[in-house]
Amino acid sequence: MLKVKDKIIGEGKPLICVSVMDSKKEDIIAEVKRLVELQTEMIEWRVDAFEGVKSLNAVREVLREIAALVKHTILVFTFRSKEQGGQCSLESEMIFDLHQVAAESKVVDFIDVEYFYTEDADVEVYNLQKMGAKVITSHHDFHETPSADILFMLLEQMKHSNADIVKLAMMPQSAEDVLRLLSETNHFHKRYPNQPLITMSMGKLGTISRVSGELFGSCVTFSAGKNASAPGQISMQKMEEILNVLSLS
Repeated sequence: MLKVKDKIIGEGKPLICVSVMDSKKEDIIAEVKRLVELQTEMIEWRVDAFEGVKSLNAVREVLREIAALVKHTILVFTFRSKEQGGQCSLESEMIFDLHQVAAESKVVDFIDVEYFYTEDADVEVYNLQKMGAKVITSHHDFHETPSADILFMLLEQMKHSNADIVKLAMMPQSAEDVLRLLSETNHFHKRYPNQPLITMSMGKLGTISRVSGELFGSCVTFSAGKNASAPGQISMQKMEEILNVLSLS
């Protein structure tokens, strides 16, 4: 279990995370404010959608502006590359610098590291943690869901980095793909019960995976804010209702 800002990650209902996908600074700040007022548990700033992403000073400015807003809300800093479903591509050196800015700010609680697209990912995880940030190692496949052995291997490889959370998102082509992801989520959670884990099957077929984390072991689920950050996301209000019903039952 992780405890961050009085919120426990890995026990009971999954936390709900909402992504901020706005491109302009003023809209980002306004959306973070709106989500905080709605008592959103976890906010992900998708910095790849920000029009000023190539300016480290512009990124610093946004983080300074939202610092007071997220004192009691978990903040995840994510640059999602185009290859992994994001809005743009950057050189690895620039992504490294963005992560450094996020860690140095002391505003960010988690930094998302695309594990298999990052050079010396284990070293980067270690260095970011040494700077005081927690790390989510992630991998996304927007085309398919591989075999059970590969799913488990991907999770284990990310775990070996000593990341605080490991995250896997796959695109299903059939109901069997969704079942396989849920099964391997459960398998991994039982094998490594102390490793916080996020998994999801994307798109309409995978919606069930977004609400069943308490049963299978996924500790965070992503909901749609003004704009969805991935296919198949449910609105935060509906997600809260569904999770409450499932947890109470």
